[in-house]
Amino acid sequence: MSETAIIKLNNAIIRQSENIILKDVDLEIEKGEFVYLIGRVGSGKSSLLKTLYADLPLKEGTGSVVGYTLPKIKNKQVPFLRRKIGIVFQDFQLLTDRNIEANLQFVLKATGWKNSHDIKSRISEVLEKVKMNNKGYKMPHELSGGEQQRVVIARALLNSPDIILADEPTGNLDPETSDDLVQLLHDISKSGKTIIMATHQHDLLAKFPARVIECKDSRVIEISKNTAETVIDFTETETFE
Repeated sequence: MSETAIIKLNNAIIRQSENIILKDVDLEIEKGEFVYLIGRVGSGKSSLLKTLYADLPLKEGTGSVVGYTLPKIKNKQVPFLRRKIGIVFQDFQLLTDRNIEANLQFVLKATGWKNSHDIKSRISEVLEKVKMNNKGYKMPHELSGGEQQRVVIARALLNSPDIILADEPTGNLDPETSDDLVQLLHDISKSGKTIIMATHQHDLLAKFPARVIECKDSRVIEISKNTAETVIDFTETETFE
């Protein structure tokens, strides 16, 4: 096993209640790596992501994420693990009763930031990274879907996480906006952040090559380490939803 991997799972069994969702999971992901996670609806993609941020407990097998041992993690440690992980949701989950700056301020204060100058400076930094630095005064409903998702990525970056988990981040976006967003995520990964992006839009894999893993038949399968060099047969996955 790699000594440098930021995510490691070995012989892991992932369950929802008593139901086995994924079994015999062996997975290693390095710091700064970009990984696509594909699979049909219900194949276990979200369950795998939830296991990585300790929303689903790992009780069988071994695993570690950013140095935390998942089977042994204590409840009081979970918030500290999650500060090292940024999460990007498909449905944005922005607070609709306040503007973008206030949305980001809420997250920082909830995670222990107190100095108003530091808070304002950090918000400015992350909005600039996602090219939304002139939209902090806007309300969520005043932004397009692509702009809202950029804000969600900015929110995920607030506490300088080592890992970003993006669960179908382009699911509600048009193709051109999806391309822009995936390019942004790739650019962020080049700064040293590990990104796992669950997606059913397999055209993105050809446009923006990276490692591909698939949830299929209750297992996690390595499809390709580099889609630029490997032709992936998606004939069985054309019916992704």
